[in-house]
Amino acid sequence: MLSLRLLIFSDIHNDWKTLERLLNVDADYYIAAGDQVTWAKGIERCGEILKARGGKVWVLPGNHESALLIADMCRKHGLHNFHQQQFQAGKWHVAGLGYSNPTPFNTPGEYSEPQLAERLEPFASLNPLVLVCHAPPYGTTLDRIRPGLHAGSRSVRDFIEKRQPAYFFCGHIHEAEGVVEQIGATRAQNVGKAGYLLELE
Repeated sequence: MLSLRLLIFSDIHNDWKTLERLLNVDADYYIAAGDQVTWAKGIERCGEILKARGGKVWVLPGNHESALLIADMCRKHGLHNFHQQQFQAGKWHVAGLGYSNPTPFNTPGEYSEPQLAERLEPFASLNPLVLVCHAPPYGTTLDRIRPGLHAGSRSVRDFIEKRQPAYFFCGHIHEAEGVVEQIGATRAQNVGKAGYLLELE
């Protein structure tokens, strides 16, 4: 059986060389999990680079981008707006939610915990599920800034614990890039800008 390849990455923050290198990897889908830019600056350049893979690219807003900004970029450059959306890849459902839980910095893309929970709920019945969020689950190795300091979302964690998607990917907390944690039946990973190539049967 042929496998599907999803390249998932996050928190590029205007590092265009890294973005170009990621897009050189051969994949069926490219998922940008938020914070492609910093404070919404550079979005036009970002779209110009992402359009090299065109209709294979699915984009979430992080906390540094508004949903409207990402929707406009996707429309202009022929990309898919992945915020609060899902698509099917073979037997798999792939769902995305951008924005983070509140930060101390008042960035453009923040939801309250109840807002995050409400927006995750439409994905609850999808199975098997690959869930991609900008925000990591609270109190895990994926959201640890330093020992004893966590900055993820309680709503994201609750959803993972209750619904147990097969895979979960996030970004947001740069210090946890590359960290993998098993949460029950869910393989969860903070991909960061290093990215991760997921192969699905």
